[in-house]
Amino acid sequence: MVNPQWLKSFATLAELGNFTRTADRLGLTQAAVSQHVKHLEEEFGPLLVRRPRAIELTPGGQALLTYCREVECAARHLRSRLDDADDECGEVTLITPGSIGLYLCPILLDMQQANPAMVVKHRFAPDREVLEGVLQNHFELGLVTLRPEDARLSASPFTQEPLELVVPAGEDVHRWEDLKRIGFIDHPDGEAMSTRLLSRRFPGNPGVRSLPGKGCTNQISLVLEYVARGLGFTIIPQYARQAFASQDAIRVVDCGPPVVDTLWLIHRAEWPLSARAQRAVALLRERVDAPRPRAFGGERVLQRARA
Repeated sequence: MVNPQWLKSFATLAELGNFTRTADRLGLTQAAVSQHVKHLEEEFGPLLVRRPRAIELTPGGQALLTYCREVECAARHLRSRLDDADDECGEVTLITPGSIGLYLCPILLDMQQANPAMVVKHRFAPDREVLEGVLQNHFELGLVTLRPEDARLSASPFTQEPLELVVPAGEDVHRWEDLKRIGFIDHPDGEAMSTRLLSRRFPGNPGVRSLPGKGCTNQISLVLEYVARGLGFTIIPQYARQAFASQDAIRVVDCGPPVVDTLWLIHRAEWPLSARAQRAVALLRERVDAPRPRAFGGERVLQRARA
């Protein structure tokens, strides 16, 4: 490894172009600066062309100066990541399922806008990848739908997310035949979610696979585009529905007592959260716990759905 003091002397000399001024800035003697450059040239070859009133970098000197800047940049990143006491700068890293992620993303972006020195890194992933991402320290925070049993992880309840039956705005559902008429928009978790919710709303039903399929997508942010265009119905977590822009094009059908998933906030248990992560968690909990907008059409729609 190259001596950091030698690199600092060389980078400062390249900036100032003068041994005397470099020595003054660094609090060294001119002989010490010269000795540092000599050590570097012994290792990397000629770095400077010395002229009476200036110096010029050789191609090797230019390459070494680039390396000096890369080292300084890496050092800044390291200091940022280790400076856990500062809640207004550094990285906030979060990995979540797609539905809750759609809801949380604007909140995180608001936080970054209010704190320009903060960088938010957010990834959507299934539970297995969330666990792996937090355990391997790629992400400081994660959300999962099943509480992990791994002792290396700390888990606390974050929120509950109901499943919702969502249909085009002009549709209504009273019987299983209504679902057959509308058709099903599938997604990777569509069958499991539909089985859980529809078995409560329509006991003894023949299963979602008996319904005509009208579309499928693996992008949770796009599922409701199908519904909004009148192509079919779907079963989707509430946070994904709330994040959808065209609320007036869809409606939520009341299915009686809610079917809910508990979302668990996880992080490594062996060390405390950084100050910026604690701030992010507090903000997310505050916004998630705030009263949420009612389904499109409010109670009037739900009463019609019960009829």
